[in-house]
Amino acid sequence: MSDGMRLLPWAGPDGQRCYVSGDDDGGYVSRLADHLEEVQLETGAELLGHAADLVATDRAATADELRFCVHRLREALRDALRVAESRGMRIG
Repeated sequence: MSDGMRLLPWAGPDGQRCYVSGDDDGGYVSRLADHLEEVQLETGAELLGHAADLVATDRAATADELRFCVHRLREALRDALRVAESRGMRIG
């Protein structure tokens, strides 16, 4: 769905995709989406650093620590892929 619609970096209440009119480049929702995309990407970068520290330490990470890290990495990857898709739709 690229017919002038922008994929937003958040999901609706039931997990459905949310869009805003692509004509709304300078509108409030578009600016909010731009800001949230930046926050999501920064959070993902920070999480990568934490994951690297977790697996690089001399002590063995617990299963709970690794599970928590994997869940957060999955969320960060999902967010980054949504940002990439949204930005790709606007380029093409």
